[in-house]
Amino acid sequence: MPAAVSKNCEVRIIGGSLRSRRIRFAERPGLRPTPDRVRETLFNWLGQDLEGRDCLDLFAGSGALGFEAASRGARRVLMIERDAAAARTLQTNREVLAADAVEVMRVDALEFLQHHRGRYDVVFLDPPFADDCWPQLLALLPQCLKPGALVYCERAEPLDAASGWKIVKAGRAGQVSHQLLKRAEHEQ
Repeated sequence: MPAAVSKNCEVRIIGGSLRSRRIRFAERPGLRPTPDRVRETLFNWLGQDLEGRDCLDLFAGSGALGFEAASRGARRVLMIERDAAAARTLQTNREVLAADAVEVMRVDALEFLQHHRGRYDVVFLDPPFADDCWPQLLALLPQCLKPGALVYCERAEPLDAASGWKIVKAGRAGQVSHQLLKRAEHEQ
């Protein structure tokens, strides 16, 4: 049974086939959905149509980014969430929205990256701001990327481009810094 969800624990999908539908989420420590304005900027950067793309939403939380990608035609959206209540709520939203492209896995994101061998066109990274997992994430992520893949990062402070990564786009909205990264070897 999903955790209790209060009235203000919901976000609206802003584009695509599920536009204006709402997803609900359980109140969980550190869970803060990506704001509408930031999601709008992100999907302008990615292009509004994600038709045929495979997406990975690590630290899925509310599912705002993953459901937005599914709404915009992503072929597959794998949502990774370690919190049991949040994962159950993601699964409920998947069923309510009939979002067949979405798959939810309850597992720790770093553990998933250490053992998973799938490859993705777009990866969403939005861990709780208090987590300091960025060095491990950026080291493990390249094995999961298709050539030309884009990686969205959301943090309290801008991320310095680590070795092998290039910042393609960057912005800030309130307390959220967001960047789009690409592997340097994929620049050609």
